[in-house]
Amino acid sequence: MSDLEFDVLDELYFIQSYDSLLKAIDLEESVLRSILGKLLNKGWIRCYRSASDEIPIDEIDLQTEYMKYLYLASKSGLLAHTTSD
Repeated sequence: MSDLEFDVLDELYFIQSYDSLLKAIDLEESVLRSILGKLLNKGWIRCYRSASDEIPIDEIDLQTEYMKYLYLASKSGLLAHTTSD
């Protein structure tokens, strides 16, 4: 796990909007979007339309819709975060 992946997961113990995440991490949008894509591909995050409406993986479009989503670390993401060196 990269340091940036660790930092993003660190913010996703609770559901976060993209804007809140961007402010908390203080990264360029393209960098954050790339990291979110990597975390999603690893199964370490989940995306939501609202706090109770998870988006199926095959419907997620991080290229154009990423700013509309809410993000949360998955169980496997939390495990990877807490066991990383």
